[in-house]
Amino acid sequence: MTDSLSSPKVTAVLARLFSAADQNDPEILARIQREADERFGGQRYAPELAPLFDRAYLPVPPEVGRLLYVLARANRPKTVVEAGTSFGVSAIHIACALRDNRQGRLISAELSEAKAAAAAENLKSAGLSDVVEIRCGDAFQVLKRIDPPIDMLFLDGWKDGYFPLLKMLESSLAPGALVIADDTKLFPERLAAYLGYMRDAQNGYRSIDLPIGDGVEVSVRT
Repeated sequence: MTDSLSSPKVTAVLARLFSAADQNDPEILARIQREADERFGGQRYAPELAPLFDRAYLPVPPEVGRLLYVLARANRPKTVVEAGTSFGVSAIHIACALRDNRQGRLISAELSEAKAAAAAENLKSAGLSDVVEIRCGDAFQVLKRIDPPIDMLFLDGWKDGYFPLLKMLESSLAPGALVIADDTKLFPERLAAYLGYMRDAQNGYRSIDLPIGDGVEVSVRT
């Protein structure tokens, strides 16, 4: 049996990234919140704070990474799209599934040049570069040119972008495509329109709220 997540290269890279996030992110996120409270009325997604986010790892937790792996193994996607690469933790989990499926590619969008470069190096260290294409830039621009169908979509970037990005890509989603949204419990007010849409069966999805990590919404295109 094949399980790339258990390979020494992958486990070493993931252990390093999770450890770095645990040491680094609490201080960075606390500073972001202080700046947001002092300058932007608590709004930590103010554009002026974006450079601080460049230093935050913000990985999916291990259980969400394993969920992505399991879903990708079961769905056997040929094309996966990710919005929000960060340092590449979620991309590594998805890429492992594609490697084990012996088919498929991941196209991942990352706004930060520094993060995109770091993610590329991490994927290289894990031996997974050949199944992942990182597109650096605004997701609404760099994800416009994708040959349909999209079999799996993972949304983990700026929360206000989930719904409009879904609508931009919706016509390219294959029947049975999976759409996974992260951090749904962390920012429910910013995701209200997205969640309301996905949970209304008349819009062409069946959806379930999973209480893992900071909340994950898994939806299937009907």
